[in-house]
Amino acid sequence: MTVHEPAFGQSAAPRIDGRAALVTGSTDGLGLAIAEALAGAGCSVMLNGLEPEAAAQPKVAALQERAGVAVLYRQADLASASAVEALVGAAEAAFGGIDILVNNAVVRHFAPIVDFPPDRWDAALAVNLSAAFHAIRLSLPGMRARNYGRIFNMTSVYGSRGTVDRVDYITTKSALLGLTRSVALENLEFDVTCHSICPGSVLTPNIEGRVVRLMEERDLSREAAEAVFLKGKQPGGRFVSARSVTDLLVFLCGPIARDMTGAMLPVEAGWLAS
Repeated sequence: MTVHEPAFGQSAAPRIDGRAALVTGSTDGLGLAIAEALAGAGCSVMLNGLEPEAAAQPKVAALQERAGVAVLYRQADLASASAVEALVGAAEAAFGGIDILVNNAVVRHFAPIVDFPPDRWDAALAVNLSAAFHAIRLSLPGMRARNYGRIFNMTSVYGSRGTVDRVDYITTKSALLGLTRSVALENLEFDVTCHSICPGSVLTPNIEGRVVRLMEERDLSREAAEAVFLKGKQPGGRFVSARSVTDLLVFLCGPIARDMTGAMLPVEAGWLAS
């Protein structure tokens, strides 16, 4: 069965014209898809990544032309608290405030814990967890003053399940669930919500590379390589559509979601039910 997704800007999610968003880790993959969905719904967006501005500019220009909203880019290594502060400050200066914050930036390393490099552990704590803390801490005063804010911590199925050789990723994604609950409870008197969105396996460039390596290393067809990659994950044997994640996020930015906060929202095609 072929699933046809709506064209750019066509969505069941609400319009959020006039809002402004900061999406960390958003020059490719799911982060870029989230930024595209927010822009398509009428929201100005600041992208963020490690690439120099010149390298990111074609994506910025293309999205701005398609969406007709302000799209900016800020290079920042979020392992540094001062870099997070500068990024938030730049977004607030450009847009007059941040209404929607999506903490998506992530680093990961694959190794058993006894061989795990301590510097890679420290980097994961800084980028995957502390950067989200700092971005929330710095964005909240403005959200409270305007009585509107939507904060999303992009976690993972691996925030609720374990696996081997991924101690940095699993630890930080699990910790984001606790951060989400705390932020949600501290903002109940405002129209400021905080959620953890927990995708399963989405066919991002990172995962695409891993599927291609399986094809090459094991001499597999594309279909067979995807089946190997997804074994033990999504029981339906298919990747989660990025649109399933992005439309949910945009929906939660609308007024109907005012009374939803602090939730862990799986978008994982039944993985956690299996």
